[in-house]
Amino acid sequence: QVQLVESGGGLVQTGGSLRLSCAVSGIIFSTKTVAWYRQAPGKERDLVASISSGGSTDYVDSVKGRFTISRDNAKSTVYLQMNSLKPEDTGVYYCKTVRVWGQGTQVTVSS
Repeated sequence: QVQLVESGGGLVQTGGSLRLSCAVSGIIFSTKTVAWYRQAPGKERDLVASISSGGSTDYVDSVKGRFTISRDNAKSTVYLQMNSLKPEDTGVYYCKTVRVWGQGTQVTVSS
């Protein structure tokens, strides 16, 4: 079955950086769009960034210029490089593909 495993979350100060990873198995990874979502405390899960099978990327306005999504098809892994982090970036980050979610990784940005 399809499995997604996120890693790389943690506690960082405002202005810091983190790189999240999402390892995918059980599908032909190179043919699938993969997306990162964020769920802040008490809020809905919202789309942050996505990357298509061809490498096209899309970002929510609040992270443009700060976050970069990329993929390594040889490793079946998608990354989310997060720079200039802000307290409002705090939340659980999930990756998703083919309607399957990972377990999430916590990102906390302290002010």
